[in-house]
Amino acid sequence: MSHYLDVLTPQNSQLIFIDQQPQMAFGVQSIDRQVLKNNVVGLAKAAKLFNIPTTITTVETESFSGNTYPELLAVFPENNILERTSMNSWDDQNVRDALAANGRKKVIVSGLWTEVCNTTFALCAVKDADYQIYMVVDASGGTSVDAHKYAIDRMVQAGIVPVTWQQVILEWQRD
Repeated sequence: MSHYLDVLTPQNSQLIFIDQQPQMAFGVQSIDRQVLKNNVVGLAKAAKLFNIPTTITTVETESFSGNTYPELLAVFPENNILERTSMNSWDDQNVRDALAANGRKKVIVSGLWTEVCNTTFALCAVKDADYQIYMVVDASGGTSVDAHKYAIDRMVQAGIVPVTWQQVILEWQRD
């Protein structure tokens, strides 16, 4: 039986935010940027409420992408932000260590850009560490509608499950 048949619960899942940074969001064309940010913050607040282990990682804050959304940081002021230089978060040992330390194989992903940072992370996490990836399609964004859609299609072919942020929180809630 497929492990994807299990409902997401606060006990079996963890969350990673990848590159939720204003300069990265500036390039997003697959979803309204304000809606995207609202969805990201809504997902973050629910994760905090349900005590979901949450990793936040950024790329090149000083030279290219800017800092993480202040609204996201306000939800997790205690979190250590993992700064990277690679577009693929999986290439960073600190990111891999943070996920492993949480001890949960179901990883919910919200990030920018779907076609690069989300896809490479998801494919590598599945292949290298047998993580079960749930891609939050409306708390992620691509540089075009097609870029986002075909990245999601590519991930689905690899066994990654597309979900919405509301779907995630309702699975966590259950009642």
